[in-house]
Amino acid sequence: MTDKTRVLVLNRIEPEALDIIRAVSDDVVVTDVADLTRAERDGDYSRSDELDAQFAEADVVYVLKMPERLLERTPRLKWMQTISTGVEKILTPEVVRSEVIVTNMSGIHEVTIAEFVLMLMLMFVKDAPRSFYQQIEGRWKWFPMDVLTDKTVGILGFGRIGREVARVSKYFGMNVVATRRSPVIGEQNGNVDRLLPLSDLHELLSASDFVVLALPLTEESRGLIGAPELKAMKSSARLINVSRGAIVNECELVQALQEGWIGGAGLDVFTEEPLSADSPLRRMRNVIFSPHVSGDIAAYDVGAAKLFAANLQRYLAGEPLLNIVDKSLGY
Repeated sequence: MTDKTRVLVLNRIEPEALDIIRAVSDDVVVTDVADLTRAERDGDYSRSDELDAQFAEADVVYVLKMPERLLERTPRLKWMQTISTGVEKILTPEVVRSEVIVTNMSGIHEVTIAEFVLMLMLMFVKDAPRSFYQQIEGRWKWFPMDVLTDKTVGILGFGRIGREVARVSKYFGMNVVATRRSPVIGEQNGNVDRLLPLSDLHELLSASDFVVLALPLTEESRGLIGAPELKAMKSSARLINVSRGAIVNECELVQALQEGWIGGAGLDVFTEEPLSADSPLRRMRNVIFSPHVSGDIAAYDVGAAKLFAANLQRYLAGEPLLNIVDKSLGY
């Protein structure tokens, strides 16, 4: 190709990751404009003309946080590669209506998130919070523990993350039930005992000792778990959310935890992040929470850059891209 493909990196990444992208081809010009986009997010528009000049030439953007009026400022843009798997903040109405291709990071999170889910399930059956509180409070009191074997995990969302959660759960001798948006009649998976349509959600909830949310945030899934669903769960069951906070009605979850509708919750994501300092979820002994870290590992930037580099090679060769997002579905 005679014209070079111009790639803009819109958010700050590790230098090693930037080098991986730049090494793809001499036919690619990669420009890091993270400082310029960050300045605009902070309300400093003194260098917006400089950023607009870069946007005007961009064919591809590597993006986590959307700049203002991105499509309006990038007339040549053909492809957006997100740095995350979730794309709900990328799929603005303008992007959905446009011809711009959107691809995500599906495929690099499933191991670390599945391990995180397993950690939470083990912490609950071994009552790790009780040990932590005994340590903090200087107490020494015996308590019984349980095992994961023969427990049932219900997985909402059977994409790559859901399938990996199923695999590690089966290794621990658990029963696995999962929902998929449109399961094929007769479809089977060796790590799942029952694969149900989402319309059978309450059947899954009532059967599960752990309910794991591993589905994308869409208009269909927003607010999916509310009071009726929480009341459908076992009083001893734990809800684990490693997906998006808005899938759960947080106020009704607080009520469920306070009134004993369910046994507890492991929460890595919240409706508003950071979680407010006065949230009751911060002080409940039946809640384990973390600051949206289940998908993050130290080498994330490098792994993401390698996937983007592979996709960029496909783009240059005119081959189908990996992880194309169906903008009408939202994932």
